[in-house]
Amino acid sequence: MAGIIQPKVLKGFRDFLPGTEIPRRKLIRALEDHFTSYGYVPIDTPVLEYAEILLSKGGGETDRQTYRFTDHGGRDVALRFDLTVPFARYVAAHRNEITMPFKRYHVGKVWRGENTQRGRYREFIQCDFDIVGTDSAGADLEIMLMIAAGLRAIGAGDTRIRFSHRGLFNLLLDKLGLEGKTAEVLRIVDKVGKIGADEVRRLLSEFAEPEGTETLLDFITPAGDNRKTLEKMTRLAGGSSIGSAAVSEIPAAKRIRIILDAVEDLQLQHGLVLDPSIARGLDYYTGIVFETFLDDMPDLGSVCSGGRYDNLTGVFMKEPVSGVGASIGLDRLMAGLEELGRIDNAASSTDILILMLDEGLLANYQRYAHQLRQDGLAVEVYPVVKKFGPQFKYAESKDIPLALIVGTDEAEAGTVNLKDLRTRESFEDLSFDDARQKARELLADS
Repeated sequence: MAGIIQPKVLKGFRDFLPGTEIPRRKLIRALEDHFTSYGYVPIDTPVLEYAEILLSKGGGETDRQTYRFTDHGGRDVALRFDLTVPFARYVAAHRNEITMPFKRYHVGKVWRGENTQRGRYREFIQCDFDIVGTDSAGADLEIMLMIAAGLRAIGAGDTRIRFSHRGLFNLLLDKLGLEGKTAEVLRIVDKVGKIGADEVRRLLSEFAEPEGTETLLDFITPAGDNRKTLEKMTRLAGGSSIGSAAVSEIPAAKRIRIILDAVEDLQLQHGLVLDPSIARGLDYYTGIVFETFLDDMPDLGSVCSGGRYDNLTGVFMKEPVSGVGASIGLDRLMAGLEELGRIDNAASSTDILILMLDEGLLANYQRYAHQLRQDGLAVEVYPVVKKFGPQFKYAESKDIPLALIVGTDEAEAGTVNLKDLRTRESFEDLSFDDARQKARELLADS
């Protein structure tokens, strides 16, 4: 007889017990309802793609973290690293079947072979939402507003979305003669919040002269408020003067100004902050980029990030399609919400357990369950006849709040009993319709 195999999972991968999976599914449903309310539609793509597809726009770190292998047919394949590159392939493949602008959302697993840490795993769920087929400030702003509203809708509280524009950053690199080192410089700058300005200065000095390094550090440092920050960014990137004249000369700065005008009209300056240190390390971003932090837990890191990727589809089709989108890291977000005490780790989503006291009443039990489900309640029928104790213990172990009790005597009398397992209060000799009403009242009060 073969030895017993240890039931273990790979590092960075997890099983999900109901107490974790139930709230995770609730968050996903709430986010999907939120996306739908903005007119976004769901799509899906394969988890396994040709490696040349997934590695077409990522860059060095992305390539190193991608799970890549040769399949049984000798094909070079890889697990998707994110949902954005597969979406670019999807748009190119179905360009004549979708209406532009195309608004999509996609919730699915992705895989990265990176070091694990709090809220970061090698297999995790991303929730993406994008607008493609338009290059506009309106689309950029809508995505950022959706982030803030969506996170509030799931109980994450207020957020701080820090955004910038890769176009201005690229102009500065050209001015400093660093256009050939864009990817390296971006990845260094993107880590300033983690490693600090001194370490960024040291790393940048490997690519830039001392004066250029100090200019880069000055550029990524906010200047007090959104307008002053924009003026400094514009000036350092090559604007001829400070203020609206310079802003109008550079398309990237003009895009930021239009967004800031709307942000101020909506009185959202606290929630949308211009921060030139936000660079986003992935190579495919070309315009607005952003990262999102919870006000109640900023040290958690970004829970939603993204930006504009005007050239992403260019490797798949001659006609490039502009797009902007964001990705919510659900696992990191849930880790933060759990730490804040905003996750209900219920072991079940069942509202009522119908006790099995007499097999001869099986049809009655199923009839009651069907009618209660028509009221929008989640109902279980205990599958085997047992004494009260084991059935109540089962309900309590799954946090089921109510029990419907019907034995032979109740069936003959045409009555039912309802028990609130949270308070131990019993409601006896009710008609079934009265029990339905009482159940709704008890659950509404909880």
